[in-house]
Amino acid sequence: MYLNFSNIGFNLKIRKPYKSGIILFCAMKKHAKMNGNIIVGLTETISLVSNDGKVQDVMAKIDTGATRSSIDIKLASKLNLGPVIKSKMVRSAHGNKLRPIVEANLLLAGKKIKSEFTLADRSNMKYDVLIGVNVLKQGFLVDPSKE
Repeated sequence: MYLNFSNIGFNLKIRKPYKSGIILFCAMKKHAKMNGNIIVGLTETISLVSNDGKVQDVMAKIDTGATRSSIDIKLASKLNLGPVIKSKMVRSAHGNKLRPIVEANLLLAGKKIKSEFTLADRSNMKYDVLIGVNVLKQGFLVDPSKE
């Protein structure tokens, strides 16, 4: 069952009560559109879907300066992403490195996308996932002032 609170920017999803009789609420912020493109901020919660159907919600950094998206190698392993489809030389602030590339399914701002991600050690970074231009060009605009 869905309740529509679009006038305040939320859709409310209600799941059937479990044995305990508790109703679970999950508010999902609705994203604005401009000329058919979905407007996202500098950080967004995304859902990554593993090859065996597991879903992991993570906060991702949106980076218009990154040609390709990147995912932490430990997170990719946890989600059983793979196989490695190819490798690419990637320039970063840490120098040039040959990185493996996997395909992953994700949900960003309500839109399902299948895209390539480089695997990298992002354990020292604030975000496990970086969304680059290869995803953003599939119908997204970035608004830096959006929270």
